[in-house]
Amino acid sequence: MAPETRVPLAQLREFITIAMTRLGLPPQDAATVGALMAEAELQGSDGHGAIRLLPYARRIRAGGINLHPDIKIVQERPGMALLDGDNGMGHLVMKKAAEIAIEKARTCGVAWVGSRLSNHAGPASLYARMPMAHDMIGMYFAVGNANHLPPWGGLDMLLSTNPIAVAVPGGEEPPVVLDMATTVAAYGKVKAKAQRGEQMPIGWMIDRLGQPLTDPKRAEEGFLMPIGGYKGYGLALIVGLLAGTLNGAAMGSEVIDFNKDDTSTTNTGQAILAIDLSAFGDVAAFKARVDKLVREMRASERMPGVERIWLPGEQSHDRRAANERDGIPIGPALLQTLDRFAQDMGMARLQDT
Repeated sequence: MAPETRVPLAQLREFITIAMTRLGLPPQDAATVGALMAEAELQGSDGHGAIRLLPYARRIRAGGINLHPDIKIVQERPGMALLDGDNGMGHLVMKKAAEIAIEKARTCGVAWVGSRLSNHAGPASLYARMPMAHDMIGMYFAVGNANHLPPWGGLDMLLSTNPIAVAVPGGEEPPVVLDMATTVAAYGKVKAKAQRGEQMPIGWMIDRLGQPLTDPKRAEEGFLMPIGGYKGYGLALIVGLLAGTLNGAAMGSEVIDFNKDDTSTTNTGQAILAIDLSAFGDVAAFKARVDKLVREMRASERMPGVERIWLPGEQSHDRRAANERDGIPIGPALLQTLDRFAQDMGMARLQDT
């Protein structure tokens, strides 16, 4: 198997930005999308990074995304807002949602901003992390862009991976960042496995007879499994109610499968919550308490054969540092796909950007 190619963050960001500009996004919007997609790769969220460029391009070319959206607040109170994304790129909608939540939380202590008529926006943690730069806790919820999960015990796929992310800043320790789908694996990871020619672990998916499904190329023959059995199903439903139904966004049978439909408006729903640490007391003291708890967890007694206890987000934190230093790894199959895309777009290849 051919080795991975290491690409500097700035190079990947520039490549995606140029591609988005060629596809018709205004330069500033293209730069925003390019930066967020490259950051997804930086932290190792390969199911939501460069692999999404072609599906986005396909949808843009088909007219399924508004390239000049009027993203605006349609409902507002001091501690909340509801954004209408006007069918723009989800990255643009959620960046604006995070900015509004941060500003409102400065005044109210806590702020919730929901969105409707948005689109796929990449990994949840990108947006949960944004409030941390302002000494805030961030939480993010979303309705996935295709249903891959039936109600517990059912066969009709009426729920998606409906992710949750929570980012809590520490002091000297890395932040605690939980980024999880309410299914055992996000569907983006299934796509990444298929592209690399790898099998899925048992437990990710089952077929309609309840048997394990490990070939990602046969994914349409089955469905994803919820985390924790029926509890994961319940959690996926609640996240969908908060991020979708509350905002007037798609949920249940209304969800558009953006893997198969490039023209229909997805009406994707998301929500972000920002909590200002200073509203609860001294910020430095809180961060010191987080550090103490993190160190207790890491230093706790381990089971035989366990080398280290990890906190949520630690491995992603280390991956960010390594990828900033060594470059972002791009597998051979993805690189070939990006090369063909670049040729089709009449732009330089990624490695020549």
